Amino acid sequence: MPQIQSQKKRVKTNNKRTLAVASQKSALKTSIKKVLAAVDAKDKDAALNAYSTASSKLDKAVAKGIHHRNYASRQKSRLAKAINTIA
Repeated sequence: MPQIQSQKKRVKTNNKRTLAVASQKSALKTSIKKVLAAVDAKDKDAALNAYSTASSKLDKAVAKGIHHRNYASRQKSRLAKAINTIA
């Protein structure tokens, strides 16, 4: 346990950020799963709507430094390919 006041504050802020990042990652994974579920159900409209929200969340994650830009690009490409298989 830290003894110095600034270190105590740092532990608190680190815990707060950890929870915030975990929440954002979880929301992102859920939005990706929604796209894949819509693709499995062969529902193109729902898949496109879910894709737009997932794409937005991926871009925000990159902007906040949660994920690398290549990760976001790869996920968007993978989801777009999945949606195009519905036809």
